[in-house]
Amino acid sequence: MDENLELRLIAEREEEEKSDLKRRVWVETKKIWSIAFPTMLTRVTSYGMIVVTQSFLGHIGEVQLATFALIQSIYVRFINGILIGMSSATETLCGQAFGAGQYHMMGIYLQRSWIVDGLTATVSVPLLVFASPIFKLLGQEEEIAEAAGNISLWFIPMLYQMVFQLTMQMFLQAQLKNFIVGWLSAFSFALHLLLSWILVYKLNWGVAGAMGSLNICCWIMVVGEFVFILGWCPNTWKGFSKAALYDLWPTIKLSMASGLMICLELWYYAVLVLLAGYMTNATIAIDAFSICLNVNACEFMICLGLTGAAIVRVANELGRGNAKALKFAIKTIMSESICIGMLFFVLCLGCGRQISYLFTSDEQVAQVISSLSDLLAISVLFNSIQAVLSGVAIGTGFQSTIAIVNLGCFYIVGVPVGVVLAYVLNLQVTGLWIGLLSGVALQIIILVFIVWRIDWDEQVENTSQRLNHWLLEEEEEEEEEEEEEKEEEEEEENQIQSLP
Repeated sequence: MDENLELRLIAEREEEEKSDLKRRVWVETKKIWSIAFPTMLTRVTSYGMIVVTQSFLGHIGEVQLATFALIQSIYVRFINGILIGMSSATETLCGQAFGAGQYHMMGIYLQRSWIVDGLTATVSVPLLVFASPIFKLLGQEEEIAEAAGNISLWFIPMLYQMVFQLTMQMFLQAQLKNFIVGWLSAFSFALHLLLSWILVYKLNWGVAGAMGSLNICCWIMVVGEFVFILGWCPNTWKGFSKAALYDLWPTIKLSMASGLMICLELWYYAVLVLLAGYMTNATIAIDAFSICLNVNACEFMICLGLTGAAIVRVANELGRGNAKALKFAIKTIMSESICIGMLFFVLCLGCGRQISYLFTSDEQVAQVISSLSDLLAISVLFNSIQAVLSGVAIGTGFQSTIAIVNLGCFYIVGVPVGVVLAYVLNLQVTGLWIGLLSGVALQIIILVFIVWRIDWDEQVENTSQRLNHWLLEEEEEEEEEEEEEKEEEEEEENQIQSLP
């Protein structure tokens, strides 16, 4: 009887543990997807606007498609990589502050990010102004380089749009209010599709119509986000403050590390597109490679939703000081991301050739894309793993370490392998893509090792000390401002009293 009773108690305990695990997974999943879904919607529709523009330009002409692909893949990835990376510092700082309950600091961090990112964007403007001579200097075809001079100017307003849109998105995401960003982005995407059709096909405005529509719809997102912050974020947005002008160095340092980490990865793809421009039939090579990159990037936008969830969950739990919940969140996010990666892996294997006709009607380009479908399927699977690992690193504040990893994996391994396979072994675009995969595979292996080695209890302690240090600085700055205001009031009273 005693043995039966003991076995029954053990069975009941195991059942309770299973039930508790299911409940914890369900609760964590709801938290993850409350962050991930709006982020995915934002990423997919925002990038979808670029894809729609490319699609309309592709039906205008091959040169316009190749030119837009070259600028988008090289210039915009180059600049956007810097700004996305730098804005991720906003997500790290705001996420940890929100987890620690220091809400008033989030608005200060947002304003500091506007200052730092705005200056960076201004420095980048000459790259767009002088795009044509730069592409000629890089040895691109004369016709493509000349067309680039016109299209690149349309990206200047978008440059400043990125500064505000990305940082406000991170600000809202850190406090679990990014649903508004998702809906604004979806609305802008639908509007862009309609406007592009009217301006390009009905009014025959060509390149100006497609690019004008893109700019209008992107700035609608900025205005909408700012209105929401002013009206619906009373705890985290206290208005503009002079405190944002002080102690900028921690924000600059983290922004630089974040920018380097992200842009080294985005530049990797840009370098490969540039290399495709030196192949035989450069226009076809660029078209095929950039279309595959766009498909890969669309799936990666979904994975970036889980990256955002990983950043926020890790940063929030670090701020709260809960290492156990943090580890559980990482395991849950990684499992769900791999499942999504497997789904897209199967889709790419089954629909490789059909994808090409969404972007072009050229049979030569479609044939090249079809030959890359197997490699593209592997890429989307890798995305699902790499995205979550990167999110964990950003949420922890390991941006500088990951930047070194990206530099080694992509530029010391990936690019040389791609060049050898493409030009020495004459595998052309296929060789470049194999080189791309080799760099990403090595990056995943190293990231797994880094995350596995992290002492989360130590990271909780470090985060607590850093937040307390910054909180004291903010309080000192506020006290100084109050003292200055009192002194000004006293001077005004003395002046009034001294009047006859």
